[in-house]
Amino acid sequence: MLSFFGGIGLFLYGMSIMSTGLKNAAGDKMKTILEKVTGKRVTAIAIGVLVTMLIQSSSATDMMVIGFVDSALMNLSQAIGVIMGANIGTTVTAQITAFNLSSYAPILVFIGAVMALFAKKSVTQNIGKVILGFGMLFVGIGILKSSIALLAESEAFVKALTFLSHPALALLFGVLFTALLQSSSSSIVIFQAFAVEGMLTYEQCVFLAIGAAIGSVTPNLLASLTTGRNGKRTALINLYFNLIRAALLTTIVLVFPVVLEWIQALSPGDIARQIANTHTIFAIFAVLVISPFAEQIVKLTELTVPLRADEQQVLEERRLVYLANISSRSIPAVAMNQAKLEISRMGRIARNNLEAALQFFFDVTRTDLFAQVETTEETVDYLNKTIEDKLVALRSMQLTDKDVFRLSRMILVVSDFERISDHAENIIEFADRLKNAKVKMSEAAVEELRTLSTKVMENLDRAMRVFEEEDETLLPETEEKEQEIDDLQALFIQNHIDRLMINTCDPLGGVIFADMCTDLERCGDQAMNIAEALVQK
Repeated sequence: MLSFFGGIGLFLYGMSIMSTGLKNAAGDKMKTILEKVTGKRVTAIAIGVLVTMLIQSSSATDMMVIGFVDSALMNLSQAIGVIMGANIGTTVTAQITAFNLSSYAPILVFIGAVMALFAKKSVTQNIGKVILGFGMLFVGIGILKSSIALLAESEAFVKALTFLSHPALALLFGVLFTALLQSSSSSIVIFQAFAVEGMLTYEQCVFLAIGAAIGSVTPNLLASLTTGRNGKRTALINLYFNLIRAALLTTIVLVFPVVLEWIQALSPGDIARQIANTHTIFAIFAVLVISPFAEQIVKLTELTVPLRADEQQVLEERRLVYLANISSRSIPAVAMNQAKLEISRMGRIARNNLEAALQFFFDVTRTDLFAQVETTEETVDYLNKTIEDKLVALRSMQLTDKDVFRLSRMILVVSDFERISDHAENIIEFADRLKNAKVKMSEAAVEELRTLSTKVMENLDRAMRVFEEEDETLLPETEEKEQEIDDLQALFIQNHIDRLMINTCDPLGGVIFADMCTDLERCGDQAMNIAEALVQK
């Protein structure tokens, strides 16, 4: 019995080392790949399969997806495709372990250990960890099989496993066992080992594997407890998909048992391969059948964790309004006008975010504004990326030289609006630092910041009007007010230094005062860039 637990421990540790090595070697690249997920379901599924195959952990893939959805880099419709793909990608582990490589495991452990311990380059070390983990995995499987062979001689242990002959109990055990291990791949490999030694039948392993898919959701559900509402919805998507999958596959197996005979016929006499093939075929089949109903699953999660009014507003803001139906086949003049309208809409959102941030700075009791600014900043980041991608795509249209120039300037304006929202986030963080440190600025400093803030907001509104109307007659006044902002910043910084010299200003308050002046002045610079973008001087 001790060797049984030792084998499981070595196997799990080998899996952990291998997965860690793979994530370290390719983790950042995998995140980059995931960021490329589009609204196309097939693409999202394929990316989910690829990422999970490469990092050998569907939980890790799902964790990244939860993080991306929670930070607005991905929506629920995109996430469900990746999650479905991850359910296919995770079956690769069982396919690998179906090979009997235990005799080669010691040399793999030696090679991996040498690379991991003595290599100087981190990439080589990570590859060494992958090889080391791979070798330890098979050493663990070897010990596991040997211990199971001894357990097979115990009538009491064999009798204890008879309860798994009932499909419902086998399915439930698969759920609980996998929830304990927090890895469906590990569960399937252990079930394979028991089946090879004759302790479990193929039919029992089928229901255990179906249950394992549900149990694999446990890490995601636990992780979602610390995320926002969208993170929780993402974890629920995974749970609902696997519950539907379990119901579908259980019904098919019970109603059409001949399906299992067909799968067994693919690799007669090799029960480990039969279990691996069942795991893979079931995953692919479930995705093919359920994926057309993906949006219904998304809606079910939104019913479970209902959309609040503020979330509904965020969803509306993150949808393209004017560029939604624009493509390279659109009329160039129409596309260019729609692009400007979309950028203006984004600009209003960024502008309002800056105003909300300033309101919080001068009244920190408005705690609702802190969360609002952070959420809106995520919205602006999302729009920045989405609009920019659309504008780049418009470059393939038959544009005049003038339109090409305007398009390039529009891309810069999108970046300027995004930076203004970044400054808004900086401002609420300044206010939060002052609040937590229980530091108050002098009345003179607060009044100067109010003056500078008002000037910046007025000129930002003026600059947006110049951009939207392309009214060059407003440009001289905008330039004049921008210079006034620069002069005020220089004056207020000098006043701040004078206050420091006579100790009427707290050091932390002084630092934040200077940073605020800088951020506001930069907002003024961005406003000037926006104003000058499309008008011809």
